[in-house]
Amino acid sequence: MGILSRKATCNSHGQDSSYFLGWEEYDKNPYDEILNPKGIIQMGLAENQLCFDLLERWLEENPDAAGFKRDGKSIFRELALFQDYNGLPAFKKALAEFMSEIRGNRVTFNPDHIVLTAGATSANETLMFCLAEPGDAFLLPTPYYPGFDRDLKWRTGIEIVPIHCSSSNGFRITESALLEAYQSAQSRDLKVKGVLVTNPSNPLGTTITTQELNLLLQFIASKNLHLISDEIYSGTVFRNPGFVSVMEILNQNYKHNHQIRKQVHIVYSLSKDLGLPGFRVGAIYSNDNVVVAAATKMSSFGLVSSQTQYLLSAMLSDKKFTKNYIKENQKRLEKRQKMLVRGLQKAGIKCHKGNAGLFCWVDMRHLLGANTFESEMELWRKIVFEVRLNVSPGQSCHCSEPGWFRVCFANMSEATLDLAMQRLKAFVVDSTVTTSPTTTTTTYHLPTKRKNMVKWVFRLSFNDRVANHTNDNLG
Repeated sequence: MGILSRKATCNSHGQDSSYFLGWEEYDKNPYDEILNPKGIIQMGLAENQLCFDLLERWLEENPDAAGFKRDGKSIFRELALFQDYNGLPAFKKALAEFMSEIRGNRVTFNPDHIVLTAGATSANETLMFCLAEPGDAFLLPTPYYPGFDRDLKWRTGIEIVPIHCSSSNGFRITESALLEAYQSAQSRDLKVKGVLVTNPSNPLGTTITTQELNLLLQFIASKNLHLISDEIYSGTVFRNPGFVSVMEILNQNYKHNHQIRKQVHIVYSLSKDLGLPGFRVGAIYSNDNVVVAAATKMSSFGLVSSQTQYLLSAMLSDKKFTKNYIKENQKRLEKRQKMLVRGLQKAGIKCHKGNAGLFCWVDMRHLLGANTFESEMELWRKIVFEVRLNVSPGQSCHCSEPGWFRVCFANMSEATLDLAMQRLKAFVVDSTVTTSPTTTTTTYHLPTKRKNMVKWVFRLSFNDRVANHTNDNLG
């Protein structure tokens, strides 16, 4: 009998996913323009580093905020002492206004309905604790962010049931897919407590349509479920159609339906829109006072520091800065996304048409040796070890179709992105391709040693996926 808990020794964290394994390989051999020019380029990390110059300039121009001063006098001691875990009122007010500004001020947010958390990871997990019991289920459209297997399930004990979306309609959410997922959960005696969506989508890089939002709200109303809308990429929308928050649809169609309004919850963070994942600033927004009260109590396990709140309250209250930042950030993201798409096109690779996010959903199905996830893993290993690019394979995002990859573009310089595209193009051109006379399938021949490496990682991540798929649960 072991002396550690089952939580400490179990394998349910999701760390053996190819999403995390790619990071491990990058950490062993990270690209550096000078120190390691042949290293692995990190394209599996959704970080926004394109507007650091704007943030740094603001800090230089506002030394009081950065130096924890008010009217030239130090408030360090005030900030260093214990603070109420409800959060600093000035920061919650500034955050609520920033959330409204990103949505074109078409909606407003009440600061009293905001719960501060240490990032969106904490926000999503806290909502799971508030809305579900261990063994209950949430429905998630595929493909979805690989980290949800950890964030939503690991400590809470809830289950994820996939809503299978297809490339045939652009991975849009349909009524039939929702019903199929709900019935699948019921067949396994799982109590469905809600639906969680990311809008804009990670990994698709697309916004959810008004039609889909209406469908989701009608669905949760008919089944008496919760809806969580993770909107951490809401400020990264750089092309039409624009971003529509679920809050807008609520205000339009459910303005006086207080029960439905209480069943909808929004998750937000400054990690993506403002490029500050290291600051650990997340938020839950809910119209249910019981959820707000419970989540506030739980937030004591993951608070945002008072120093961080003070600094960001000053920054977000500077309306001239926020207006310019939002506009410039979207402009730079669009330019960088176009650069990635052009580079992929030169390599003969197409992308799912995106309008938001820090990544593209890339179609490499034509490069597979066979229409299987094993072939996808083989291609992924070649991209990581031979092309030396860390990208995220679709199976780690629980995509139901082999051959899709998430490729990030905002966490590197233009020169590094250009190099990555040169490497990928050379790989496609130089690969030894054999085509059978009776099929259009292409086969890439790997050295024996490399094949063994493929089998190793495939055993770690793919076999778990197959086992879970047997139970209609790709989480």
